[in-house]
Amino acid sequence: MRLTCGVLGHSTQAYYAWTGAPISQRDLEDAYLTNALIDAHGDDPEFGYRFLADEVAGVGLVAGERRIWRLCSEQKLWSTRVRQGRRAGKSPGPAVHDDHVQRNFTAQHPDQTWVTDITEHSTAEGKLYCCAIKDLFSNRIVGYALDERMTAQLAVTALRTAVARRQPAGVVVVHSDRGSQFRARSFRAVLTAAGLQGSMGRVASAGDNAAMESWHALLQKNVLDRRRWRTRDELHGAIVFWIEHTYNRRRRQRALGELTPVEYELAFTSQAAVAA
Repeated sequence: MRLTCGVLGHSTQAYYAWTGAPISQRDLEDAYLTNALIDAHGDDPEFGYRFLADEVAGVGLVAGERRIWRLCSEQKLWSTRVRQGRRAGKSPGPAVHDDHVQRNFTAQHPDQTWVTDITEHSTAEGKLYCCAIKDLFSNRIVGYALDERMTAQLAVTALRTAVARRQPAGVVVVHSDRGSQFRARSFRAVLTAAGLQGSMGRVASAGDNAAMESWHALLQKNVLDRRRWRTRDELHGAIVFWIEHTYNRRRRQRALGELTPVEYELAFTSQAAVAA
């Protein structure tokens, strides 16, 4: 062994030290960090290394930004945000589901088709993001989540809320755009676990999710444009109150025969019970 080490230019002491611990503690920590970074980037491809550093810190793996940058570079974990001239935009990812809606924003019964999207709103503290899910049968908002960051977890929370509230018995089509939050592994996992069918529109085609765009316009007009919002908590409370109290239960819609979304669903349930 001494001869072999001599030929290779290593000391026998270094060789035996290596056989006792072939992987250094630093390399082991880097391996754990790399695995966590890959998982976090898979959930939110838009995140750069600084956001990824925050994500891994949230699971107890704290490291300096320079170290995170090095590991991200080695694994090519780049943000999907790209720059085009002076304007920054998003590079849309590939669809992970077919388009099962095809701009047909109608449904014959509750929990047949849900549509979802994320919108952002400004306050003096910074932005607040809202992910809402609407049932196309009654236009009722069946699930939503609000947070100061637009992550995959925001969409996951909204979807889990909708599933818990509605407990659909059949397969529900959940239609969205191609945002990274809806392509994330964690979001797709909830779809699969709940027996739901994902659906996605085309790139840069707002009409493919017009049903949610119209709801966003209502939210803008009835809540956001009414005043300036000082804090995220203040706006959070106003949005929740408008969804639960005003939109779902008090705002009558002509498309629903001048009924509210809740009334429309109750009327359908009563008719179905009589028919049975």
